[in-house]
Amino acid sequence: MIKKRFITIALGGVMLAGALVVSSCSDDKNEPEQKPQEIVDSKNIDYNGSNADAWHNYSVKVAELLARDASDLHSAWTESYEGGASYASAFRAGSGFGYTSHLNCIEEIIDGCADIANEVGEAKIGDPYDLYQANKLEEALYAVESWYSWHSREDYTNNIYSIRNSYFGSLDGSVNANSMATLVSGIDPALDQATREAIENAAKAIQAIPQPFRNNINSSEARKAMDACAELEQQLSRKLKPFFAALPASYDPQLEKIVANYVDAVVLPTYSQLKERANTLATAVKNLSNNRTDAAFETACQAWLSAREPWERSEAFLFGPVDALGLDPNMDSWPLDQDAIVNHLKSGNFSDLEWGDGDDDDKVEAAQNIRGFHTLEFLLFKDGKPRRIVL
Repeated sequence: MIKKRFITIALGGVMLAGALVVSSCSDDKNEPEQKPQEIVDSKNIDYNGSNADAWHNYSVKVAELLARDASDLHSAWTESYEGGASYASAFRAGSGFGYTSHLNCIEEIIDGCADIANEVGEAKIGDPYDLYQANKLEEALYAVESWYSWHSREDYTNNIYSIRNSYFGSLDGSVNANSMATLVSGIDPALDQATREAIENAAKAIQAIPQPFRNNINSSEARKAMDACAELEQQLSRKLKPFFAALPASYDPQLEKIVANYVDAVVLPTYSQLKERANTLATAVKNLSNNRTDAAFETACQAWLSAREPWERSEAFLFGPVDALGLDPNMDSWPLDQDAIVNHLKSGNFSDLEWGDGDDDDKVEAAQNIRGFHTLEFLLFKDGKPRRIVL
């Protein structure tokens, strides 16, 4: 199941309010960039008194499912997976669930980091950019992840921080003694420095994109960010991974410590934060349903942003239960099928939001495409701000 499906959203029916505004950039350094200009008026369904009950019922259900998925993911790593030991225990041991050594686990970590670096550059930034270059302006807008909340740039930066955390073996930017960074720096300081610089350069390049990204799809800063992500992916795949593959067997005790620290200091606390904040988000959405005020909308939006952070900082380790159990597309499918969301809003059939073993791919994808972070984002945000109560 590919979570980042690209689909063309029909312009008829339901769209977001506001204009698609993009900036054009010339390759001629002597030619000034064009000023942003209004391209398309987008239409959307809005929250109002007539649909408020359905809107809140839908929001509450999506938030509850999101919290459940976060809890299931945490439990698979910490308690039991596939009826046996936890995934964390197998990963620490470098044995089970397909792993045969601690080197296998290190390679899984590096592959996960390289995959998300590539996805940020090629898909999250690159897809909208390429569509814009092809003059498919509306499709370019709808290919931008997290543009309802105007949180795209922060999401992508957190994806890069998930790589940093994996390499440093910590969540706060410090370098743990039992980390890939420490081992590499002791053997090949130049490789370590180059890896750190590639991570930092990618994060800085993304942050340099003018806010919001949806208004600056074709900016020179977006192109630089794509290049920086590509350089990071190459550094990880072509330099860091071969370094570990070439280590003699005598380094296995150190690799074992790196893997154990990665699990205990990076993966588990990230998923613990996700579980806690997803529960807080579900509570905030329920409170909004029971107390329909602008302030409650704002609180729910802040809870969404808070829960979003650990999820995006987990995307360097989208392997194991999050993949096998379908939790990634459950929680983070993109782009949205806005027509399907509105149809569900009208029907109130909550069974449409769930899928189970034995369901065919169409049923699974249909359910995943109307739930998760981005469906809730659509229901909570409008043009980068919390929605307002309209009676």
